[in-house]
Amino acid sequence: MTPRNTRTNPVSGQVRWSPVKSIWYGTHLLVALGSLPFVRGWEIAFLSAVLTVITLCCGHTVGLHRLLIHRSFATPEWLKRILVWLGTLVGMGGPLSMIYLHEIRDWAQRHRVCHSFFIHREWIGRDWWWNLHCRIDLDHPPVFTIEREVAVAPFYRWLERTWMWQQLPLAALLYAGGGLAWVAWGISGRIALSLTGHWLIGWFAHNLGIRTWHLRGHAVQGFNLPGFGLLTMGESWHNNHHAYPDSARLGHGWRQIDPGWWFVRMLMVLGLADQVQTPENLPARREREWLKG
Repeated sequence: MTPRNTRTNPVSGQVRWSPVKSIWYGTHLLVALGSLPFVRGWEIAFLSAVLTVITLCCGHTVGLHRLLIHRSFATPEWLKRILVWLGTLVGMGGPLSMIYLHEIRDWAQRHRVCHSFFIHREWIGRDWWWNLHCRIDLDHPPVFTIEREVAVAPFYRWLERTWMWQQLPLAALLYAGGGLAWVAWGISGRIALSLTGHWLIGWFAHNLGIRTWHLRGHAVQGFNLPGFGLLTMGESWHNNHHAYPDSARLGHGWRQIDPGWWFVRMLMVLGLADQVQTPENLPARREREWLKG
């Protein structure tokens, strides 16, 4: 993100309803809830849980967040594409859109003041509505530029155009294996839970919890949420992430459970990941302060 002109700022703007977001989220939520009376057996819950873990851990937190967005480690291109595709299956958006949403939020948060849309400072009901049903249009936005190797890659451009339709091959497999109930919770239930959970952990991680680090001059601080590392694939260590955004390891030390880091470590052991960045080998940041005690 770079300033467009001297008026570029992250404060002035309007939050507007996005019908596409509402229809996407609302449809999957209604399908999941409406199918509950017809769900029988433990296998549906198990299937939904396994798919959720794979797409969130391998896809979202590792493939999209730590690899594509932060480039905190390197993998062969074929593996990178698989991980990004799994991240797209989470149902939040295509890879280029996810980079934009992440970058403009981080750009806004690095200012002393920014619009509350970017920092989860509204009461929880309004924040839910804003994040899952709306978008923000800044009056004076920055210029957004994606690195060329990603922006022009045919695979990522194709995923961006078809991200909603990427559910169809998986839905066909689920229908063949277990009928509509498997589709309802292997697709809609999983997407509704993932989107709601992603927003909810973001709200808590910017309002409550524990801080080890302080970032001077930032509009908001991240918080660590002990006890939620396993459930969030390591994303609950958000204060650590604010302090070391380009680290592949979000949990610092063995007590801070980070399944995303476990997966990266497995890739390293298999010889499929290198150039791994951690707090130990990242450069110092002038604005970062350690909060003693």
